[in-house]
Amino acid sequence: MSYRSFEFLKKIYFVRTGGSKEEEKAANLIKEEVAKLGGNAELEAFEIDGSNIKVAKLLIDGKEYECAGSGYSGNTPEEGTEGEFIFISSEEDLNMHSLKGKIILTNTKRVPHKYYLKAVKDGALGFIVTTGSVYKDKDEVDLDPYLNRDIDYKEGKIPTVMIRMSDAEKILEKLPNKVKLTLIAEDYKCNSHNVVAEIKGSAYHDEIVTLTAHYDSVSFSKGAYDNGTGSITLLQLFDYYKKNQPKRTLKFIWCGSEEMGLLGSKAYVRDHEDEVKEKVVLNINVDMVAATIGNDIACVTGENDVVTYIRYVSKEVGFPISVRQGVYSSDSTPFADKGVPAISFARLARQGGATIHSHDDVIERLSEENYVKTCNFLIELSSRWINAYQFPIEKKMPDNMKEELDYYLARKERPSK
Repeated sequence: MSYRSFEFLKKIYFVRTGGSKEEEKAANLIKEEVAKLGGNAELEAFEIDGSNIKVAKLLIDGKEYECAGSGYSGNTPEEGTEGEFIFISSEEDLNMHSLKGKIILTNTKRVPHKYYLKAVKDGALGFIVTTGSVYKDKDEVDLDPYLNRDIDYKEGKIPTVMIRMSDAEKILEKLPNKVKLTLIAEDYKCNSHNVVAEIKGSAYHDEIVTLTAHYDSVSFSKGAYDNGTGSITLLQLFDYYKKNQPKRTLKFIWCGSEEMGLLGSKAYVRDHEDEVKEKVVLNINVDMVAATIGNDIACVTGENDVVTYIRYVSKEVGFPISVRQGVYSSDSTPFADKGVPAISFARLARQGGATIHSHDDVIERLSEENYVKTCNFLIELSSRWINAYQFPIEKKMPDNMKEELDYYLARKERPSK
């Protein structure tokens, strides 16, 4: 490969959370890089939630525990709210208790949707979510609560703060009766951006393959692995197809605010509804590659024939990859939900190797050699589809995948096992 996109990773190696000035800076850097490769990219703005946490305080038995507040979860009175403490450890535990007037500790980083719905219905006063590990020192664990998402806050707002797992363990050792929680936040709207570039096809203009990767990161994280690597993979593929004109039109979409709930890809399929419905025949998504210690995977939200095809090509060219049918939690999902067959590619790190969603997501855990191997396979595989005389993947979403999408997007409740 004459173009070494791995070098570009260093240019976007900074925290770039959805809707921030840093995210917009990264978007413009990608746009400039596309121009250097002879293309043209545009920034497409879309509106997202933002929040400024003014006060977040948790007081238990006279002891204050460090916490961080979650935006769009509502406010307590200025003096705080006091409620009965309860620890909910599981769904079975949840169903055994009334949550009225209670402040709920969960052993999850984000409040599960079922918990949230019951808490709203019962009249709970607050949530305490947890992050990190009891084995990590305080300075090793970032307090980075998720912004509350519309699927929850449209049901009602419940003030939510995050603490470290080590503090949760100390609290549970004491089993307090009462908890005082204070959360004062100013919620607002702001813009995030998708970066979109196109390469026109030479033959089949009415068939479009979209290639996606998100370029935002979470707080505290420079996002080298998640998902700087996916972003540079799209640049590598753009360079290849710019030099080797494809038969079908390609849309390269660097998605903003994926970490906030796939907001960029959701915005794209919403704002390009006719194109997605009538012309997009496949989505190829790249989410985290290049891990030094890891293995390549592909997740197909589509017909099982595609799984078989990828396995066949991997054996033919000698590239080991684990392939399954399912729903992958990334920007492939909104396309699949519109009936477009979608495939997410990743190189998943092994436990103890590269990590995501923390300050530990660093370039040092990545391998350029592994990155090149994955890029070469994606070019080998995608070119077969993109340049086929007849597109080999039927635009059809099987019933089992429709059901999985309903579960993932919380439109249906997954039956208990």
